[in-house]
Amino acid sequence: MLGFIWAFSQAVTLVEMAETNPDLVVVSQDMGNLSPFTETFPDRIFDVGITEANLIGVAAGLAHAGKLPFVFAMAPFVSMRSFEQLRNDCSYNRNNVNIIAPCSGLESGVFGATHHAVEDLGLLRMIPAMTVLCPADPNEGTQAVKAAAETEGPSYIRFGYIEPIEGYTEAFKIGQAPILREGKDVTIMATGASVSQALKAHDLLNGEGISARVVNMHTLKPLNRDVIENSARETGCIVTVEEHFVTGGLGSAVAEVLAETGAGRLIRLGLKDEFVMDVASYPDILTLVGLDADSIADAVRLSLK
Repeated sequence: MLGFIWAFSQAVTLVEMAETNPDLVVVSQDMGNLSPFTETFPDRIFDVGITEANLIGVAAGLAHAGKLPFVFAMAPFVSMRSFEQLRNDCSYNRNNVNIIAPCSGLESGVFGATHHAVEDLGLLRMIPAMTVLCPADPNEGTQAVKAAAETEGPSYIRFGYIEPIEGYTEAFKIGQAPILREGKDVTIMATGASVSQALKAHDLLNGEGISARVVNMHTLKPLNRDVIENSARETGCIVTVEEHFVTGGLGSAVAEVLAETGAGRLIRLGLKDEFVMDVASYPDILTLVGLDADSIADAVRLSLK
């Protein structure tokens, strides 16, 4: 459960931030001891139990009173059970509530479909004023947390099964979409944990003489339209990859841009219009649903035919 590990590690980041910001507080959904924040600032952390709507309501109230709340809650539950509070209490009232959400995508495959967060991107990016971030590696996750604190309005930070990306040191900036590998034949646009699989697919394709550009779409909202338009025009085809339904998430966001510009072709990799009923480890789930590196490479090969 790497998403849990990296999300929980943000407690260290929040301690550093809280030392210089007396208004920073933490609100938790029965997530246990968020050490070292719990020990360092015991009077600035509030555990409200497994009550997601109340959780967001409390955080919004704290923000309305001038605090800077960070929420720890599991992605599938905070995105759906508290949707109305996210919309009205946070976005409509412009309250700076920042949500750190592990268990995103298919990370919780061993717990079955009820614990998959595969609708959250579509739900959250529909809400006005909501910033939606999907870091691709742990360091980027830490930078995303810090950036969210400086952003007006609510933010949703999706922590999935992310692994360190070797040599990736680019500074994180909300709204950017770093090009991790250059390419001219096709563009692979991935978000969150899918970025690592996209990079592995790039290496497979590179060995066959296929030049695939890889773009890290770490911000779903605000979306970087320029990177999408340029990639479509320069490489002709975009393949989107996400641990999410193909409707509503990254694939839909890219499709909207391409439909408006009339540039390029699009292949969307993600979950089709059905639940994943298999209960399996995370690597096995990726293979079963066609989101592993081999499946991405196959989709690229097909696009070039």
